[in-house]
Amino acid sequence: MKYAKTVIFSSILLFSVAAFADLDPWEDYDISDAVWSISTIKVDSNMGDAYLEGIRDTWVKGNEISKKLGHIEDYAIYRSELPESGDFNLLLVVKFADNSFLAPNKARYDEFMAEWGKENADAATEQAQKDYPGMRTITGEYRLREITLK
Repeated sequence: MKYAKTVIFSSILLFSVAAFADLDPWEDYDISDAVWSISTIKVDSNMGDAYLEGIRDTWVKGNEISKKLGHIEDYAIYRSELPESGDFNLLLVVKFADNSFLAPNKARYDEFMAEWGKENADAATEQAQKDYPGMRTITGEYRLREITLK
């Protein structure tokens, strides 16, 4: 009987502590308006530099235009120093000011395409369809917001 009371008391205490441990958004932490879009990529062995060369002329070039036009705030590429250490070895990251920049928008599309041009669009499509499948696998897509604890 004494053991049963101890178990019941411990359970009540455990659950009441868990209830008080919940944090409230905007009271205990802030959530950024900015949104990061992150793609995890597994680049095949010995293809790292070839893949970087390809995305320099497609993904990076497109993001430079988007940044110049104010469609994105920033972008980055992160590569693991241990390329065979897990499900991915490359991160492609794009930072948007807020959700509105993720929604379809004809004016932004037209503005981007005027800068990007049909020749670049055709070349990027050809490279993405022809070269990239033999170099890499996209292992994940994530949309993240920064959390700042108070």
